[in-house]
Amino acid sequence: MSNLRKFRSSNGLKWISVIFCPENNHKFYVDVSHPRRLYRTGTVNSSNCGNLCELAKKSRVRIEAQDALLDYFHGTRGLQIIDAENMSRNTPHFFDSLAKRVDIDEAQVKKSLTRFLRYHPINEFEPFFESIGLKPSEYLPFVPRNMMFLSDDELLLENYYALCNYGIQRDWIGKIYKEATEIFGYDYGVLSLKLQSIQNLGLNYTLVAKIIASTPRLLVENSGFVEFLAKLKTAGIQNDWLEEHISVEDSYDWTGMLKVMRQFNAMGLNEEKIKQTCTQHPQLLLECPKHTTLPLFGFFWKFGFTFADMQNLFLQFPEISVVKFTNNICCSLKFLRDINMCFEELGWFVRSHPVLLGSSDPKSVKSLQTSLNCGKAKLNQMLKDDPNLLQKWALGLRVDPVHEAKYRVLQATMLKTKFLLSLGYKENSKEMMEALKVLRGRGAALKDRFDCLMNSGLSHVEVASMFRLTPRILNQSKEILEMKVKFLVEELGIPVPELVGYPKILCYKIPRVKLRVLMYKWLKDEAAVPPDLALSTLLSSSDEMFMKTYVESHPRGPQIWKELKKEVESD
Repeated sequence: MSNLRKFRSSNGLKWISVIFCPENNHKFYVDVSHPRRLYRTGTVNSSNCGNLCELAKKSRVRIEAQDALLDYFHGTRGLQIIDAENMSRNTPHFFDSLAKRVDIDEAQVKKSLTRFLRYHPINEFEPFFESIGLKPSEYLPFVPRNMMFLSDDELLLENYYALCNYGIQRDWIGKIYKEATEIFGYDYGVLSLKLQSIQNLGLNYTLVAKIIASTPRLLVENSGFVEFLAKLKTAGIQNDWLEEHISVEDSYDWTGMLKVMRQFNAMGLNEEKIKQTCTQHPQLLLECPKHTTLPLFGFFWKFGFTFADMQNLFLQFPEISVVKFTNNICCSLKFLRDINMCFEELGWFVRSHPVLLGSSDPKSVKSLQTSLNCGKAKLNQMLKDDPNLLQKWALGLRVDPVHEAKYRVLQATMLKTKFLLSLGYKENSKEMMEALKVLRGRGAALKDRFDCLMNSGLSHVEVASMFRLTPRILNQSKEILEMKVKFLVEELGIPVPELVGYPKILCYKIPRVKLRVLMYKWLKDEAAVPPDLALSTLLSSSDEMFMKTYVESHPRGPQIWKELKKEVESD
């Protein structure tokens, strides 16, 4: 009874500790006030108790062995207590390898290992390298053949402690050693001065430690880092941005990041827009820019992107990695080629919907043909009528039934038809059918593009006349049309009536128009060509024909053509 009263008066919370044995699905309830007692529902099996004892024994053996290693590294070898503990506790591969060599008496684990180490000194470089984060396959090439004790390599320890004392975590130092081994051979004090010089750039200890751990080569060479920091400062981006986005697990290409910043400047982005782009989309700078962001610049230049197009693209960049964006671009282009989209239409699609292409990873053409029960030509037409379908056809998404897809295409066609009717086209006329085949984009977008031409100083009648002559002019974005009209009228001095008479000029790339107009002006000043040639005459012929007909009509013509071409390309 007295025992029962004691049980009732004890704190009930002492009985809630549970040990679960997975081998037989039994639970053991532990009385915390009597930690040696085990209670279980059901009968006690002596073999299960034996398993628990074996687990406890192994844990005890390991702890005692690690204590022996700690005493050896600190007491016998004289290593600092923190390093000795790190080398004895955080080196599982070394410990397992050592355990295979030692005949340990389980009753006297610490004594057995201490006796072994007295007569069998170990190579201290192996546990040292593992304790700083290197795997055996990584550190074996670094283990010296003519040394066993860490104290024999004074410069290694000197530079190792310089990193530790600066605040760099020990498990980060392995990466530093692997990527910049030579810094551990620096003379006394050199490494500390290098760390201080980086801090003197206006960075705090924590940020310097992260930067060095992620990019150890900075302790060997500058690699554009200082200039990149200056660019960030000029754009108004604080060091907190770096500290937030830098990861020790990654490596960074500061030279590549510097080139991206220079490209932003070349595109005409002001400091405020550079700050906006970098803070909203840090992946553009940080994700291996030499292999991601910089190739994107070249890719879009080849498709005829202007500076304005590039600005809009990077300001509207989706919230995905640059690697994923680039892969999506490649997959989307393959999809467009697979549905037999011609080169001219493909170029229009890329220029008009770069963010859509980079955000979509479409299914295979065969899969879509099966789901929609249609051919490639139909897929091509559906996509031209409604480009957003590309995102709805992405991998992992359910494809809408055919009747829904047809409804969207029909709706897009109706909107374009409504736009054409507003311009005076007759419904179902041949002229309207031809215009519908040429037009790309939704009706609302076409109306915006039409209005932007009117805002450039043209009347409704003039823009309508231009559209009837060349419907393709409205396949370009509003920003491109505004820029082209402004350039042709203000910089090249082409009268507005000439644009109305030859609207196809808006479909040409600006460098082509600029080069030929400047060449014609020079030839006209030299009286080598008729003074009243029409724009259509100058622009419609091929480069070879233009050279033969006009440029070579003057002895210095070819030389001036080369100079002007170089000047235009540099602009």
